[in-house]
Amino acid sequence: MVGGLPGVPAGYLLHRLVMPVTGRTVGTGMPSSVLDVFGPVQLLPPGLGGVVLALLGALIPAGWAARIRTATALRTE
Repeated sequence: MVGGLPGVPAGYLLHRLVMPVTGRTVGTGMPSSVLDVFGPVQLLPPGLGGVVLALLGALIPAGWAARIRTATALRTE
């Protein structure tokens, strides 16, 4: 999550900077449909979904480890 918070806006900004340069390099213009792939509001649900999936994926093993003895949990690592 720490890497995603600055990474998503940085990727969004780099996409807006790199795509026009790519278009000029090959000698074509980039239509707005290529540049406006995702809006900031459209990036929010996948980001929240990733957090929810990470929490769900961590809760099952954490619950299992909390119920068993410490030595058994460490041996399964």
